[in-house]
Amino acid sequence: MADASVKNGHRVGNGTPADKARIWGGIDLGGTKIEAVVVDARGEVLGRARHMTPATGGPGEVVKELYGTLDEASRTAGVKPVKLAGVGVGVPGSVDANTGMLSHTANVAGGWDAPYPLASDLGDLVGGSKVVLGNDVQVAVAAEYKLGAGRGYRSVLGVWWGTGVGGGLVLNGVPWRGQGSAGEIGHMVAKPNGARCGCGRRGCLEAYAGRACMERKARAAAKKGEKTVLFDIMREKKRTRLSSGVWASALKQKDPLATRLIERAIDMLGATLASVINLLDVEAIVLGGGLGSRLGPLYLGHIQDAMHPHLFITERKPAMRIAELGDLSGAIGAALLAGPRM
Repeated sequence: MADASVKNGHRVGNGTPADKARIWGGIDLGGTKIEAVVVDARGEVLGRARHMTPATGGPGEVVKELYGTLDEASRTAGVKPVKLAGVGVGVPGSVDANTGMLSHTANVAGGWDAPYPLASDLGDLVGGSKVVLGNDVQVAVAAEYKLGAGRGYRSVLGVWWGTGVGGGLVLNGVPWRGQGSAGEIGHMVAKPNGARCGCGRRGCLEAYAGRACMERKARAAAKKGEKTVLFDIMREKKRTRLSSGVWASALKQKDPLATRLIERAIDMLGATLASVINLLDVEAIVLGGGLGSRLGPLYLGHIQDAMHPHLFITERKPAMRIAELGDLSGAIGAALLAGPRM
């Protein structure tokens, strides 16, 4: 592969692939960003691009930005989207893979509840390339299982801690999707009748650990007069949201509000992860997502400590790993969903 380099532990190149019929596109749709890649049959990245997710405008604007990001990644790889053998899209929410419908999402462009034909609409823009959908975390976990931190384990729980809290499972070497929405650890009840979640229910793990919910809590506290540097850092970084980098900077400065909210999130993560381990007894947990990748190296031990009191078999703890493919795991996993098999 021409001009290859290494990024986040994965080879990235910007040369033109020799066999254009053997390349696939992958798109990771997140609450704040869209990541697109073009990969070959070995899963090696030939081109990539990142755009911001539209904050408003609904699914139509999101589809336009998905295509724009894929188009840029394809041009970086030296091809046009129409030449791709297939395109996979990892999306947050419940997916009907057979119809290409995104049934529900809470964290993208204000959220929408009505089923939306995302695969069909994106396919019209791409032209010639089949578009398939998968849950964003499920495909990211599949990529980590095949190419990253999950290698060497037969059973893996992936937890993507970011705008929301998503999960994905590989059980005995097989991705477990249930009826299409398995792995939604963020919507397991961490506290009955607890805090309101973005999904409308109460007490979900995501209501305590999701970046969007933590931001709402931080804004409410600041409005009541609680001192914090979170929003000063946000403005200094020219962000409109409390990104993972903003949280990391505030924690480094030992901001009391940021510290309290992260510690609360870790307590809830620990209890919920332990409950999953008690049920499924998987070999390893892979932590990814914006907050997971950014804070994981520092807080992984804290999460393990928070799990310990709730584990049924404390002497056999699961291995804890940070996602190795970084920001690219979701997009690579989506591309794998579209065709290449490792």
